[in-house]
Amino acid sequence: MNTKPSSPLHSISTTASDLPRSDQDQPQADATKQAPAADERALVLGGGGSTGNAWLIGVVAGLFDAGLDVTTADLTIGTSAGSTAAAQIAGATPPELFTAVLAADPQQRSGPVGSDRGRVPNRPVADHLERITKIIASAEDAADMRRRMGAAALDMDAASDGSWQTQWRATVASRLPSQRWPQRTVLITAVDARTGEPVVFDRHSGIDLADAVAASCASGIPYRIGDNRYIDGGYRSNAENADLAAGYARVLVLSPFGGRSLAPLEWGVHLATQVDKLRARGSRVATIFPDSDSEHMFGANAMDLSLRPAAARAGHDQGRALAEQLAEFWR
Repeated sequence: MNTKPSSPLHSISTTASDLPRSDQDQPQADATKQAPAADERALVLGGGGSTGNAWLIGVVAGLFDAGLDVTTADLTIGTSAGSTAAAQIAGATPPELFTAVLAADPQQRSGPVGSDRGRVPNRPVADHLERITKIIASAEDAADMRRRMGAAALDMDAASDGSWQTQWRATVASRLPSQRWPQRTVLITAVDARTGEPVVFDRHSGIDLADAVAASCASGIPYRIGDNRYIDGGYRSNAENADLAAGYARVLVLSPFGGRSLAPLEWGVHLATQVDKLRARGSRVATIFPDSDSEHMFGANAMDLSLRPAAARAGHDQGRALAEQLAEFWR
């Protein structure tokens, strides 16, 4: 599998394995479900900040406009910005969501101009990336990393004035076309800040959809639900968490970060590793990454609201271009 975002044709593969699926490799954590039938489809929406969310909406809308509706997936997995997209496509049509992104009047970026397509990375985002890079470097493995991320988030929470929680929930809720969980299976990932244990929410978890999404997108201060605190679902393993699609016959992964991860390869949590395992158990897997002309809008620029329309258009172009190639795989 090619995890470098280059061209659409290079970043898509639908190779199937002849090996049998394992009954043990099923979604874990608190959202339980029955083993899927062999003909079911899973849609994985990865994290990637504000521009990543716009790109995801664009890809889904582009596919839809070209005649391929991936919102009919039997399972949708959303992580961080992908959890917002998962909730959004469950409550509105792809064209409606795409039009809304283009019609929004995002705050224009201010600050110095740099060499990265005329932009300097957003300072808070750059500081956040530096902080998590240091935590990853000091961790022994993925489980230790999650515990350290949770502890750092709890320290930030203790130093805050407590107003963030209410503001963040209102922000997240305003982005969702519907506040109700869909009847079809949607999994939203997060991590317990106190224990570092992975968590997966669904409509049976007893929490509101907006709370699940707010928890999955909490990359700094942890989000409180009841007595528990949660941090970004991207800390669970990677920005995609495609392993939760184990057992599904066809898995489509949309990754704004292009499958990249800050975690060491030996931890075995990269998207490429998860895709290889899915294929080894019989799943056909296709991945879509941003192309080389748009990849600069992610990473350090992921929270630049002024880039959302461009990211959505780039995703839409990719979706339209790939629809015919994906049709046989998905249908």
